[in-house]
Amino acid sequence: MARDQAMGAGGHSLASHQGQGAPMYFDALETRSSDQRAADLAQALPGLIAHAKTAPAMAASLQGVDPRAITSVESLAALPVIRKSDLSAAQKAHPPLGGYLPAGAAFEHVFQSPGPIYEIGRTGTDWWRMGRFLHACGVGRGDIVQNCFGYHLTPAGMIFESGARAVGASVLPAGTGQTDLQVRAAVDIGTTAYAGTPDYLKIILDRADEMGVRLAITRAAVGGGALFPSLRQEYADRGILTLQCYATADLGNIAYESAAMEGMILDEGVIVEIVRPGTGDPVPMGEVGEVVVTTLNRDYPLVRFATGDLSALMPGQSPCGRTNLRIRGWLGRADQTTKIKGMFVRPEQVAEFVARHEEVARARVIASREGEMDAMTVQVESRATNPALYEGSVLEVLKLRGKIEIVAPGSLPNDGKVIEDRRSYG
Repeated sequence: MARDQAMGAGGHSLASHQGQGAPMYFDALETRSSDQRAADLAQALPGLIAHAKTAPAMAASLQGVDPRAITSVESLAALPVIRKSDLSAAQKAHPPLGGYLPAGAAFEHVFQSPGPIYEIGRTGTDWWRMGRFLHACGVGRGDIVQNCFGYHLTPAGMIFESGARAVGASVLPAGTGQTDLQVRAAVDIGTTAYAGTPDYLKIILDRADEMGVRLAITRAAVGGGALFPSLRQEYADRGILTLQCYATADLGNIAYESAAMEGMILDEGVIVEIVRPGTGDPVPMGEVGEVVVTTLNRDYPLVRFATGDLSALMPGQSPCGRTNLRIRGWLGRADQTTKIKGMFVRPEQVAEFVARHEEVARARVIASREGEMDAMTVQVESRATNPALYEGSVLEVLKLRGKIEIVAPGSLPNDGKVIEDRRSYG
């Protein structure tokens, strides 16, 4: 593949974007067959892994890995997972970027996210691959996007601005706040599309109503928060198509909605795995787990980066005709670390317990209260009948005594939780 195809990066002609006679899809990558996508991945992955290993931190993570052996999503599953905590620790030890940039990497921007964690950014291309999402929203040449994502320190404003440029749209770099000025600008320049968090658009629209003016916004590209069905419907009643994406500062766009609004389609520039929380082990199709992403961005090639978010892969493909896999969207956080009886219990410990027992499919730790004392129950999916079989390993791995409940295989909820806190803090 050519580099821009393999990386899912910019470089596309403006003629491929929205406007009169614009095609339905951003590029041919979106409608590849599963065989073609796998073949393209097999060609791109070994070079990406070899390049990633030129970054000192990635070299340490991938020590002993032969890049030639990594040619599929399945082969990626044998590699270690990188977590935010790894990035944070590395950046503290080797500021500012922790040794995660490969040899020859260049960048124009450095951003700061909460933690703090520092990320790089590039200008001149759709580096975060947001153009694909905006195209799916129907944004393109002739549109003016009111970009209400922040431009200070964090990269969200630049992420959406670069996407707007990629589809030939103009941008009002509005940022957040100053709602009266936002309304005035939207009226004066004829804003046609909104980019920002889902709820801030309502604040702008309600203020416009109070000021007695009508806005020309017909599309909204949102992220950074939950888009509740009732809010989406309220926007639809105003004639605004609202679609959401799932993106992070480290990885750029991961998945996005199309007008079909059936799940979120994976971006062509990333590989997504859903793994059991606390492990790097992929879960079956449809099961909720942690989102782990490998980005095909050669400037910042993170391999098996754990987002800490929960989601699930969906079978089939989108009715819109895009053929990549889909996820169900954001379903919560995977970091369920909970303190019980003064001791932290972590998802990794629950995974270790399961790994010790071949007959155990899944387990779930429940924290509750009995009177004024913490209590712990461990639910174990097993065909065994004697809870005493598991008491020793629960104590050894979790460092706590607890009640063991054996439940039927497949009976635990499919919500990604391995630790559930039922204690009331009210």
